[in-house]
Amino acid sequence: MADLVRRSRYAVAAVFCVHGAVTGSFATRVPWIQEHTGVSAGQLGLALAFPALGAALMMPLAARVTHSFGSRTALRGLLALWTLALVLPSLSPNLLTLCGALFVYGGTAGMADVAMNALGVEVEHRLDRSIMSGLHGMWSVGALIGSAVGTVAAHTGLSAQVHHALAAAVLTVVGVVVCQFVLNLHPHEDEEPPARFALPPRSALLIGAVGFCAVFAEGASLDWSAVYLRDILDSSAGVAAGATTGFTLTMAIARITGDAVVDRFGAVRTVRWSGVIATAGGALVVVAPSPVVAMAGFGLIGIGIAVVVPLAFAAAGHTGPNPSHAIAGVATVTYASGLVAPSIIGGIAQTTNLTISFLVVTALAFGLALFAPVLRTRSRTRAA
Repeated sequence: MADLVRRSRYAVAAVFCVHGAVTGSFATRVPWIQEHTGVSAGQLGLALAFPALGAALMMPLAARVTHSFGSRTALRGLLALWTLALVLPSLSPNLLTLCGALFVYGGTAGMADVAMNALGVEVEHRLDRSIMSGLHGMWSVGALIGSAVGTVAAHTGLSAQVHHALAAAVLTVVGVVVCQFVLNLHPHEDEEPPARFALPPRSALLIGAVGFCAVFAEGASLDWSAVYLRDILDSSAGVAAGATTGFTLTMAIARITGDAVVDRFGAVRTVRWSGVIATAGGALVVVAPSPVVAMAGFGLIGIGIAVVVPLAFAAAGHTGPNPSHAIAGVATVTYASGLVAPSIIGGIAQTTNLTISFLVVTALAFGLALFAPVLRTRSRTRAA
């Protein structure tokens, strides 16, 4: 049994890596997609709200899918849908089709996200030690790999259509293979199936408020860092895409080491100082006179927000008997910030500029330091 759990841990880590690679592959080609579709900054902001909208609407279905098919089959299918959805945005010729493609892209991403986090919480429970930050670190490693490949593709002038088709094919095969080794959990015979759509549990609201601030900063940095360097600091396409790579690199390092930091200092102190670091990074982006300084700022944002979402999901997974439902609730609240972040960033950029937009990101990053005590009760409950 112990070997099975350890094997499942590595398999779930690989799933997180595949999931992150899709996001990194997409994020570095946002400037190409904007140019290909001919949309303005405001229209791009509107389109980038649709992944979060799709995720928010579809994530509650993940618990039902897992209940019906079992954890292994459900994760395999949902992950394959997500990896294949990568090809849709780059094929879109205009704003309307781009919004539709991003809705599907986000919906499949959200359902796979809930399924893999629920499995991660179950493995953490069976191992009886913290692993969620490390798992999310593997997500960041995947995002780093995806964004690094995307940076090379952008630098060489390869179209996003060809790049994403190749990436989707590789990631789908890898995802199907590694899902074979995750825990295959099934509900008890007398267990009632979860509702297709359910409001987030009350416990999810406060935890979700902390995640809200982190995901806003993460989404803004992933989707807009390359555009920021290109439009504000006149960087080349390759250098601009490198900002996204740097951001995902710092997130990966911070998350991989995050479990040890949380065990040493506790959730509240970790999140409080994370907020301070992210705030400093946002301020650095706002005042940056050169691409190097802005990239350093995005790196600090990545360090600051790295462990917040893993802590929120871990807390949610331990608040009730149904991890998928609790995680879906927190994820829905948390990713609501992903719904408003692109449109707010794009809207402000349309009326002023992206520098003013990242003042909003900086203010919400400071919210992490303010809301950190919310995790105190959750972390003590888990320790008990």
